[in-house]
Amino acid sequence: MKLTFLGTSAGKPTKERNVTALALEFDQDNKWYLFDCGEATQHQILRTSLCIGKLSTVFITHLHGDHCYGLPGLLSSKKLDKAFSPLTIYGPKGIKHFIECVTDTSQEHLGYTLKIVETEANSRIIFDKFVLRVLPLVHSVESFAYFIQEHDTTDKLDEQKLRLAGLEPSPLYGELKRGNSIMHKGKEFLSKDYMLSPLPGRSLIVAGDNSKPDILGAYLENLDLLVHESTYTQKVYDALKTKFLHTTAKKLGEAAQKHHIKNLIATHISPRYSRGSSCDAEMICREIKFAYKGECFVAADFDVFYLDRKKKLQKL
Repeated sequence: MKLTFLGTSAGKPTKERNVTALALEFDQDNKWYLFDCGEATQHQILRTSLCIGKLSTVFITHLHGDHCYGLPGLLSSKKLDKAFSPLTIYGPKGIKHFIECVTDTSQEHLGYTLKIVETEANSRIIFDKFVLRVLPLVHSVESFAYFIQEHDTTDKLDEQKLRLAGLEPSPLYGELKRGNSIMHKGKEFLSKDYMLSPLPGRSLIVAGDNSKPDILGAYLENLDLLVHESTYTQKVYDALKTKFLHTTAKKLGEAAQKHHIKNLIATHISPRYSRGSSCDAEMICREIKFAYKGECFVAADFDVFYLDRKKKLQKL
């Protein structure tokens, strides 16, 4: 499971960070998924190995501009690239009107099938690689987290055992994977005798803007990876004259520790945390780690992470 951060700033772009967007790829898959699409996301994609033509689905967490204003350009460029494969967009109520308003006003004829689904909190959607649940968050507008539970892998053969039994790799392996028994040189091979134990699927939450991490409740418990906003340090937030419904590094670290989250990536960083200023992103990291003892990163644009089958997160 590979994650590529295309934008990690909160509210507006900076010289170091673009606004929110995250690409997710699964092992042995020919497509990828996009979570949020802030302004200029298509420019960010051009600086990676990702291809718009292989983009399958977009998930929008909420309708603030720094999370969705990149959609019109992305949809238009997909057409210009002659990438006519279907695309599905999931998001809260209002996403359909937003997209149709732009495409109708500009008289944009996309030339490919665009499906827009206005989803609701607590919805459950099944994909070929995973099951996704839409979870409600606390923000100034309706905001979602997307919980992903990867399917267990059950089609792995014990090839060493098969070779020892006299069956070398061949199309017969495919029959065994499909659960069929086979005959080879007068010997019967039963599928169940040569299948490895299923590998448990990985679990991930990609959260939109949210002031209360604990609202995710049981979905956080022993989660393999949480991607969550950490807009401010607590000291900065406490000093704000106007309070916004965002999470602080302190709250995020405490929630992650409380629920035994295995790995954590903080994103959606306030523009005030920049290199050369009195505040930098390391302050976010230090505050999280004061409470949280698991693996923790503060994402920067173009950071790539891999969560392996053993649930270990590494920065590539």
